[in-house]
Amino acid sequence: MPRWLPIPPLQRYPRDAVGPDALAAVTVLFLGVPQGLAYATIAGLPPVVGLYAAAIPAIIGSLLRSSPLVIAGPTNALSLLVGASLAPELGADPTALALTLALLVGLFQASAGVLRLGSLVDFISTAVVLGYITGAGVLIGVGQLHNATGTDGPGGRLWVTLEGWVSTLGETQPLAVAMTVGTVLLVIALRTLSAKTKRRIPSAIVAMTLGLLVNVALDLEARGLRVLSDLQPIPAGLPPLTLPDLSLAPGLLPLAVACAVLSLVESSSVARSVSSRTGKPLDASTEFFGQGLANIAAGFFGGYPISGSLARSALNERAGARTRIAGILGGALMLVALATLGPLLDHTPISSLAGLLFVVAYDLVDLERIKSVCRASAEDAVAFAVTMLGTWVFSLDVAIYLGVGLSLILFLRRARLVRVTELVPEGARLAEADADDERAPGPIRVLQVEGALFFGAAGELRDALAAVLTEPTTRVLVVRLKRAAGLDATTASMLGELATLTRRQGNVLVLAGVTRSSYEVLERSGVLDKLGRQNVFETQPQWFSALAAGLERATRLCPEDARFAGFLAIDREAAVSS
Repeated sequence: MPRWLPIPPLQRYPRDAVGPDALAAVTVLFLGVPQGLAYATIAGLPPVVGLYAAAIPAIIGSLLRSSPLVIAGPTNALSLLVGASLAPELGADPTALALTLALLVGLFQASAGVLRLGSLVDFISTAVVLGYITGAGVLIGVGQLHNATGTDGPGGRLWVTLEGWVSTLGETQPLAVAMTVGTVLLVIALRTLSAKTKRRIPSAIVAMTLGLLVNVALDLEARGLRVLSDLQPIPAGLPPLTLPDLSLAPGLLPLAVACAVLSLVESSSVARSVSSRTGKPLDASTEFFGQGLANIAAGFFGGYPISGSLARSALNERAGARTRIAGILGGALMLVALATLGPLLDHTPISSLAGLLFVVAYDLVDLERIKSVCRASAEDAVAFAVTMLGTWVFSLDVAIYLGVGLSLILFLRRARLVRVTELVPEGARLAEADADDERAPGPIRVLQVEGALFFGAAGELRDALAAVLTEPTTRVLVVRLKRAAGLDATTASMLGELATLTRRQGNVLVLAGVTRSSYEVLERSGVLDKLGRQNVFETQPQWFSALAAGLERATRLCPEDARFAGFLAIDREAAVSS
């Protein structure tokens, strides 16, 4: 493999991990089957597609991602985004759209991994992610109201679904309501029992299995109870080899970007959560790459866009998984389930899945975490509220873009792109001036700049330099750039314009500690001549040598300012050797 290609290290498989990994794989399968069916229902796709998405893509993800214990597959928030956004496109086959969407998402994510862009998700704030997850949780719950009452009605935006559901309440099927309520109560009871006995009970698979058995035993289908086969029968067999329709790609690009961003945020959050508990190292770019290939596999093996599953990953870890083989084996077991259980799963009541999804929706609305984030700062509270409301008012892909944009705005408001401090003489050394320094400024001023000198910092830097240059006492401004890097054309042009303006006022701008790369940018852009080559000093091996050269230039222009004489008198070469 090329060195730039992110691939996780493969180690010799320890024999003592066989049992724990196998047990974890079986445990995750018990949760993966009901979740796969339920999440595909959220996405508006045939139920079997959710199982396909949890099979071969899970194997690829476990094999190639950095975190060995994260399980890839369908997730609730991503499924909701797919379902809500594909609904207006239903002129085309939704499964064909989902396959193409998975391929595009995978290509975006794998490319981000190869380009080592793993740190980009850090710019999306926790408040924004929590706002989206909370909004999605409410939408998931509201979206299951029709299934819970056995009625038909419009879906989509929050108020449209609610209004349509209320208008159909007169057609409510008591059997559907009873199955939904019974499922919710059973899951709650099993969770309570697990907490008391401290033994893990797979409540989701138990509730779904019991609902299926009750349906078969009492023949509830004959009495009008709707089951998965009413949506589309689940075939017995392995996932088919599918070919995404690339002619659909242009219209899906905006949605693909939104899905890729949400998937990466989800996967990274899950991976970091698991890594913090296990102590296993994590490489975000490798996570991106592995998640991308898992989504590409979903496009070619009957699935739809997937992410790292928090519930299944946490269960995999708590069940004792030791290596990535647990996730690979879990995907293989899902293939076995697909080959053998399809006709049986057809009889799963839709209202039973609705009950499971009500519990999922409740879990997504984390009130304690919401309180914590909103109390942290007013900005976090606003970010949370705006993103949550955006999921209800706009389409979900627009809500994703709204949240990302809001995160960037908050980052730019809080971040200081450059740090500018004034250096003042104190005997034979220079020190940063305090904010309450009352010493009268002299004709020579020294500013130290730290940070990235790219276009985003040009305005902030210009304001800081101009504030000193416009003071009536200033004659020479020496700017030390030793701790700054990344000078681009925008910032270079700003320095040239500032030097021209300074010269017109009879003053001089001197740059000291300029790196070789920055010097070349100044020279190629023609700004070096505007500054004057005699006023630009490159970095030197000795400490503060370039700054000393700049100050010598300044004192020649302003010989009356002798405040820096002690600093200039130091033998720098001797200081370095000592």
